[in-house]
Amino acid sequence: MSLYEAGAAFVSAWAVWLTARRQPWCYPIGLVSVLAYAWIFTDSKLYSDAALQIVFALLLVYGWHRWLHNLDDDGLVRIAPLSRGDATMHLAVGILAALVLGFVMHRWTDASLPWLDAALAAFSLVAQWWQARRHVAAWWLWIAVDVVYVGEYLYKSLFITSILYAAFVVLAVIGLRTWRRERRVGQSVVAQT
Repeated sequence: MSLYEAGAAFVSAWAVWLTARRQPWCYPIGLVSVLAYAWIFTDSKLYSDAALQIVFALLLVYGWHRWLHNLDDDGLVRIAPLSRGDATMHLAVGILAALVLGFVMHRWTDASLPWLDAALAAFSLVAQWWQARRHVAAWWLWIAVDVVYVGEYLYKSLFITSILYAAFVVLAVIGLRTWRRERRVGQSVVAQT
């Protein structure tokens, strides 16, 4: 499993790196990575994470479509604002989903870390939704979620995956800086016109 996990980690890192650079190719590369990780998480009895990969696959198709219809002249995706009301509503849905999924996993499966795994899965979906909709706030949420994932995967002895998620934190910081810079440039261009 270790070589397989290493390959999946490489493809996942590549997809996040492309996302940070606002490249639409992040989506087909991401599809390959989430399908590979669905197997890894199922094998580790992290069922919420395994199910999350399937939902991620659907969100990746959605995000790819949205990004392809919102490209700048240079072929990079345009950043979109996130209202405070939408952010609050999405986070509330994340909390509710974490509680429901955590209860289901705790009650009816032999899931390892059912509550933590469910919370991370739910908030990962919120972050992925924000990413698909081109919001800078996605990077803040990814940083928080990925830091906790590092600990979870160390606990589950998924060492390559824990290193991957530590790299995701670094890539998320890079993505945050890149997207914030682009948002400021876009706002100044709009203000000048």
